[in-house]
Amino acid sequence: MTTVNVNTRKSSNLLKKQGTDQWVKLNVGGQYFLTTKTTLSRDPNSFLSRLIQEDCDLISDRDETGAYLIDRDPKYFAPVLNYLRHGKLVLDGVSEEGVLEEAEFYNVTQLITLLKECINLRDQRPQTDKKRVYRVLQCREQELTQMISTLSDGWRFEQLISVGTQYHSNYSFDNSEFLCVVSKECGTSTGRELELNDRAKVLQQKGSRILGI
Repeated sequence: MTTVNVNTRKSSNLLKKQGTDQWVKLNVGGQYFLTTKTTLSRDPNSFLSRLIQEDCDLISDRDETGAYLIDRDPKYFAPVLNYLRHGKLVLDGVSEEGVLEEAEFYNVTQLITLLKECINLRDQRPQTDKKRVYRVLQCREQELTQMISTLSDGWRFEQLISVGTQYHSNYSFDNSEFLCVVSKECGTSTGRELELNDRAKVLQQKGSRILGI
């Protein structure tokens, strides 16, 4: 009978090293992601799968922690990585177009197809669940140009209603004041938004009658 001596410490260290080698650290736009080689290899033709190969033909620097440096937006990378992990598309409020841009960059082919289908279905869906919300902003004459030029986040100018001038006791007139009606298309409105919406529509109708529109 032959006795075989096994160095358990060496075997344990080997297993630990093999486990450590499976983990990959990515620095995407300054945000760290920790994942495994198995996850990144789900799509063998993708950029991420090629990146971790020993005979990698891609040029990618590493930071001081050893993480691969990727100059992309981490917000849109997270859904791509999660798709590789479990095969499901979870957007968490980010746009389909933004994630599609990243999926195409990383060449994750099945995700590209899925996102294009989602975008097509979304664009074909009736827009009955969307409402236009109106808001009224009060401003003086010298503030008008700046306020209108800085409208963002989907807000657009609808109408300007003059509410007259301010008269002071020293017989001087201040600059005219205006109500500026702006609107934005969005999802189902809350009660407060509906209240503002109705108020703005009334003001807009009054302004149209005053101006003879």
